[in-house]
Amino acid sequence: MRPHHTPQKKREKRFQTYQVRVMINTAEYGNTSWELSVQVDQRDGDEGMRFKLRVKGDLHIGGLMLKLVEKIKAPQDWSDHALWWEQRSCWLLKTHWTLDKYGVQADADLRYTPQHKPLCLRLPNMKTVKLTVSYSAVVFKTVVKICRALNIRRPEELSLLKPPDNLPKKKKMKKDKNPALEDILDMDIFNGGSGRTGSPLYSKTMVPTYDPENGTPASATSLWFGENPLTSSQPNLPPVELAKMYQQLSMVDKAIINAGWLDSSRSLMEQGIGEHDRLQLRFKYHCFFDLNPKYDAVRITQLYEQARWSILLEEINCTEEEMLMFASLQYHICKMTISTEPLDFSNEPEIDEVEAALSNLEVTLGGKTDRILEDITDVPKLADSLKLFRPKRLALRSYKEYWFVFKDTTISYYKNKETASGEPIEQLHLRGCEVVPDVNVTDKKFGIKLLLPVADGMNEVYIRCDNETQYAKWKAACTLASKGKTMAYSSYRSEVKNIQSFLQMKSLAPPPGQSAPDLDAMEMNAECFVSPRYTKRYKTKQLGLTARILEAHQNIASLSFNEAKMRFIHAWQSLAEFGIKYYIVRFRGSKKDELMGISYNRLIRIDMSTGLPVTTWRFVNMKQWNVNWEIRQVTIEFDQNVSIAFSCVSCDCKVVHEYIRGYIFLSTRSKDQNETLDEELFHKLTGGQE
Repeated sequence: MRPHHTPQKKREKRFQTYQVRVMINTAEYGNTSWELSVQVDQRDGDEGMRFKLRVKGDLHIGGLMLKLVEKIKAPQDWSDHALWWEQRSCWLLKTHWTLDKYGVQADADLRYTPQHKPLCLRLPNMKTVKLTVSYSAVVFKTVVKICRALNIRRPEELSLLKPPDNLPKKKKMKKDKNPALEDILDMDIFNGGSGRTGSPLYSKTMVPTYDPENGTPASATSLWFGENPLTSSQPNLPPVELAKMYQQLSMVDKAIINAGWLDSSRSLMEQGIGEHDRLQLRFKYHCFFDLNPKYDAVRITQLYEQARWSILLEEINCTEEEMLMFASLQYHICKMTISTEPLDFSNEPEIDEVEAALSNLEVTLGGKTDRILEDITDVPKLADSLKLFRPKRLALRSYKEYWFVFKDTTISYYKNKETASGEPIEQLHLRGCEVVPDVNVTDKKFGIKLLLPVADGMNEVYIRCDNETQYAKWKAACTLASKGKTMAYSSYRSEVKNIQSFLQMKSLAPPPGQSAPDLDAMEMNAECFVSPRYTKRYKTKQLGLTARILEAHQNIASLSFNEAKMRFIHAWQSLAEFGIKYYIVRFRGSKKDELMGISYNRLIRIDMSTGLPVTTWRFVNMKQWNVNWEIRQVTIEFDQNVSIAFSCVSCDCKVVHEYIRGYIFLSTRSKDQNETLDEELFHKLTGGQE
């Protein structure tokens, strides 16, 4: 009699049979080799040939490369070659890993290609250089080596930007046909044909060495003394060529451009960058640490050029008065550059290294003893009669005079001086506020616009000062207070001096005792020094552009070459929109897209329709940071139980995450670090958890 099997027992028996078959097939797969196809690239960029190898899953990457080289039988150095997996867009650099561990199977498309390839970079001065870089190292390391080859200190401030290709047609950059800008400098030849970035032209300590026989700078430091073409400023373009490059960008357009910053934690090839692509090397983080004319010739020149082009192409907004000031500085620098007489650097202010070291020690220790006592015992205070205006709908701008008292980080104002001992009409708490200059030196207008954070946005308050001196003191105090600092800080006095210097440069009136400028003395086209929009504006004015630039030039005519560049950089830093990068985001709970402005010390929520700031959050008040990589959402908690969450619309949230955290990384720098970069900390702060 045949045994009766229930349906349950039949299913169990079939499952056991299936398990045995799977185990047999797996064993056969492990013992069976398979064919792998690998394309071999030559160093000259030729795709080369495709080879087929018989491999097993337990073969490690190093063994695969060895078998491949043995099969190629070509007498050349293969040490720079590595395996690139096309479908996964990743390098197989861990040579001890097996094919099974990487997940490589017979359908994998592998390339055996050089890790170092040529790359064309457009520098901040619009000069294009060609140099060999690593396409397998993370971008952070690649930028460090690029800066070493170009002799630029503080490489953590720079990064690589890929120009957008999705702007509207009318806003696409016109192709630059100017031969001066398209002339490519091959840095591999310039650096002695090393073929790799990081030649011995760079020294971490930046201590120059000299030839013992003739006393001239040795080759490793000759680039610091004027022989480097990257230290010379590019000539200003003719107005016609400048007009071709000019395009008026909205904040949304700028957000699209800012989406092009490469991920510092991934390699060039992992981000789709090929040998024939052109990238831009730019100062990404506007927090320039330890700028020293003695060592930073290239860095200062490139910073000046990035600032100059941002003014000429109106990537940053400035007033007409400020545009003329920048034009006069450009004219002065250009005039000294093309002068037949060699530049005399002997008049440059000498930097006493011992004195500088003592000053740094003083800052580290918090200042001299009597200064410490002064800060403890004296509470700095400003008291003046100023005018105030609060914007209201359908109301004219009418300022009313009050008695103002500035103490700590708070402004109190009273009806008059006599009532200052009583309760103030109102107190303005400036911590976390936005301070925007509202100045026109020519019209004797010295105003300060304060955007004060409140629960539902920002409150606008305008304060009007009587003169330059009063404005410099109050503007410096407001700037420090917005960062949570008081006038007791040693930086207050230097801030006042910087503001006064900036106002002096903006003045178009000639210095006392100086005659009016000779218009025929200007041998260059004045339209080269201002943006095309201002050129059109001055064609209808009675007082020409040349006269206005020469008038402004009289105030800075005595500056040396490097001083003029540094003044230009400092004036650029003083602009209201300096260093703000825009991104399109959507805040949690909101149904519309908004703009997020990111600066070196704060986040700004901006209304996309009006372009006006809604609220500001300071980095110093940040308590906690979290990124949900699954839904690509950033959550930040600040003091006073303030929490924000947003997702990125114009780019991946990793771009914004790295940009904000990168500024936090830069805030950890100090001069006692001997210029060593904590790369591990950078990636810990900015890397994604994907």
